[in-house]
Amino acid sequence: MRQQLVEEAQESFSFAQRHIGSKPEEIQQMLDELGLATLDALIDQTVPQAIRLNRSLQLEPAQSEYAALAKLKEIASKNQVFRSFIGMGYHDCITPPVIQRNILENPGWYTAYTPYQPEISQGRLEALLNFQTMIIDLTSLEIANASLLDEATAAAEAMAMSYGLCKQKANTFFVSQDCHPQTIAVVETRAVPLGIKIVVGDHQTFTWDDSVFGALLQYPASDGIIYDYRSFVEQAHTVGALITVAADLLSLCLLTPPGEFGADIAIGSTQRFGVPLGYGGPHAAYFATKEQYKRQVPGRIVGVSKDIHGKPALRLALQTREQHIRREKATSNICTAQVLLAVMASMYAVYHGSQGLKNIAQRVHQLTALLAEGLKHLGYTVSSEHYFDTLRVNLEPERVAEIIEAALAQQINLRTINESAVAISLDETTTEAELYDLWQIFAGSEVSFTLEELATPQSAFESIKPFSRTSRYLTHPVFNSYHAETEMLRYIYRLQAKDLSLTTSMIPLGSCTMKLNATTEMLPISWWEFCKIHPFAPLSQTRGYQILFAQLEQALAEITGFAGISLQPNAGAQGEYAGLLVIRQYHESRGEAHRNVCLIPESAHGTNPASAVMAGMKVVAIACDKQGNIDINDLQAKAEKHSHELAALMVTYPSTHGVFEAQIKDICAIIHAHGGQVYMDGANMNAQVGICRPGDYGADVCHLNLHKTFCIPHGGGGPGMGPIGVAAHLVAFLPGHAVVEIGDEQSIGAIAAAPWGSASILPISWMYITLMGAAGLTQATKVAILNANYIAHRLEPYYPVLYKGKSGLVAHECILDLRSLKKSAGIEVDDIAKRLMDYGFHAPTVSWPVAGTMMVEPTESESKAELDRFCEAMIQIRQEIAEIEAGKVDMHDNVLKNAPHTADTLIASDWQHPYSREQAAYPTPQTREHKFWTTVGRIDNAYGDRNFVCSCLPMEAYSEE
Repeated sequence: MRQQLVEEAQESFSFAQRHIGSKPEEIQQMLDELGLATLDALIDQTVPQAIRLNRSLQLEPAQSEYAALAKLKEIASKNQVFRSFIGMGYHDCITPPVIQRNILENPGWYTAYTPYQPEISQGRLEALLNFQTMIIDLTSLEIANASLLDEATAAAEAMAMSYGLCKQKANTFFVSQDCHPQTIAVVETRAVPLGIKIVVGDHQTFTWDDSVFGALLQYPASDGIIYDYRSFVEQAHTVGALITVAADLLSLCLLTPPGEFGADIAIGSTQRFGVPLGYGGPHAAYFATKEQYKRQVPGRIVGVSKDIHGKPALRLALQTREQHIRREKATSNICTAQVLLAVMASMYAVYHGSQGLKNIAQRVHQLTALLAEGLKHLGYTVSSEHYFDTLRVNLEPERVAEIIEAALAQQINLRTINESAVAISLDETTTEAELYDLWQIFAGSEVSFTLEELATPQSAFESIKPFSRTSRYLTHPVFNSYHAETEMLRYIYRLQAKDLSLTTSMIPLGSCTMKLNATTEMLPISWWEFCKIHPFAPLSQTRGYQILFAQLEQALAEITGFAGISLQPNAGAQGEYAGLLVIRQYHESRGEAHRNVCLIPESAHGTNPASAVMAGMKVVAIACDKQGNIDINDLQAKAEKHSHELAALMVTYPSTHGVFEAQIKDICAIIHAHGGQVYMDGANMNAQVGICRPGDYGADVCHLNLHKTFCIPHGGGGPGMGPIGVAAHLVAFLPGHAVVEIGDEQSIGAIAAAPWGSASILPISWMYITLMGAAGLTQATKVAILNANYIAHRLEPYYPVLYKGKSGLVAHECILDLRSLKKSAGIEVDDIAKRLMDYGFHAPTVSWPVAGTMMVEPTESESKAELDRFCEAMIQIRQEIAEIEAGKVDMHDNVLKNAPHTADTLIASDWQHPYSREQAAYPTPQTREHKFWTTVGRIDNAYGDRNFVCSCLPMEAYSEE
């Protein structure tokens, strides 16, 4: 009865009404402004009738928040949380509560966007600089990036970078058989389309020659053994090859770091630095290398620069090497990082400091040494005397299954290496009592010895003595100042206060879909049933996850019109790459491996051509017409020209120009007529859900950005999820996995370390779909389109809207043309972006897909009041520009050129500007009520790239001059 009353109370105001920002009467007001009677009339004029879905989505009825949480809790209860001693790059750990509560579960951190506007991103940029410093110190290499998707992907990126740096015609990459199997599999998948030969073998017997451009080693090895790699590295360097070392980060607190024994690249996972297992993710990988390779490093790098006042400031460095600039010539297709998880890992290091980390590492190693001694007492053989946290135990073949079964009976997971060996990996959470449990499993009964009888504390470190680290690490004050929780808490909030997130105002970034990440959707990510499970736990223990995956796949298939879904890709760019590999494999299966041409519109996102090149395809650009549509004549001509070699077309829908192209079915038909497949970039799926389905109008593959359309937060630049949907003839080629048996025999292989990617954030999308139901999802799409058209309508008298559909309407975003302002007032698009910060807004997408423009996407979650506030800010900025045009204000010294204005500059005694302090900082009544202050002025990007620094500055750099 009580539950029924609760549900009835919640149903009186549905979740969809809370997710959609405007009330029904406000929606009608916006429609009236557009001269439209209903939302359906808007959709009829915006979306081509030929592709409309003329029925409701077949989804379960919408649930209340209370009911949805209860339903998900019931599913989660079917997961069994065993103690996993499996290792393989994944370890249970302790997330300090101050980090869990105030970062992982804090919308001030998880609703921010990638720090492309650095003046309003200094907090997380500092946390990422701490991350890079942590990696540089622990690996003893010179530079590091701001994280990658997972360890296996980082290894594949290292291989690709090594290949690109190779000056000979070498095409062989050696991979040690002692690497984690999931890493080997991802590297093998990446190598195939690039024409790289992979040799997996024993590094101790491998013979080097000039056909080999690089090698990958595991440190310690996957089975726990620590090898001395110095001789191997020296041999590699004699033939000009580069060495990548996949290193366990915690072990580097005790072991000689890769940089000190000659490694050129170090990669790995930071998961065990306070980030939950999460059934495989999300976790932040790291990538470190030598400074001479800085322009070839994949992913993002945070660098130190200065603002116009000379104050140290942070921003993304060396962006000219990234895919959105270099497109098919980019070093990688990576367009995101794992920012939220990298922040957590860096804060874990800040919280513990060097001594705290060393203590954790020593304790883990001491327990492992005690475990080894106990096993020897029981008559078992440990493969090596040199180990950190993992032991390989040799067994008679018949004993392997017995040991594994005995462990399962105690709710313990061990790793089966082969028919005659198992491995046991300890971690930060391991207790002395669990050592007794493990000994009992191997003894078959109670053990007669005690911990105290086994060894002295000093003898525990004999196994790592030949590899002991002597160099210092984490000496910067940031890692030695915040060990008291009060200080740590204040440091976290001090950084948070520097960043603009959705907790401050709308973030109207075009093609980014910064919608509500509802608290109800976020709650389950901290449930132990989801976050404490090892990705390679037996499937019998993860029935809850399997139910969630099946239901989410079914819902996504219905929403997109596809026959099959893979949840493995853990970012949008990974979805692109996976989808193109599926197409490549399909052509090969038909004896058409020669099909390698990928047609891509000139307006496409930079990841599209970068992903195509990674998939072994040749990019051919397709022109767009003056209305922003694909030039059908150019498409037809190039499809005919490359008919024999045509593999695919990559197309975004609605287009990156913000319109529904009326000829999309014809576009798909042209490609199919010439034997190609249509890959649809799902970045703009928020304009399609419930209205039209890619699988119905001609797409063969489509990736979905769950961190856009389906409410996984952007996390300040990651995590994301990019699952792909495919038509029936492509299902057999979906990704597989080397450890967990998924996928068909014709699978493309693994493209991520974990079988279901970043599994622990999938409950967010499950919750969103469950809460909204078919009607709610469809209504959200309609309102997203309405909001974009309302903004376009309000702003068009001040800023021309560059592209519209045939009815004069836009899709879910619009492009404002600011190019004329440079000639009339000397105002650049960046000036407006920075001035918006003074008004308390994050700028829309700047100069993409057209230079000198802004692309605005408001999403359905913003209220009419917030849309009006943004429009009024833009209109007032246009009036400020008009004063420059009229000659009333200096072209070089004005509120736009000097934006953003910091508190420091406003309280300076020598105010020299021809406008008032009030006009600079408080341009609207709203800013007087709630003011967001930038902590730095406009940043000098060029200075930072000329004076490249990607680690923490000494404290004197921040002192007052």
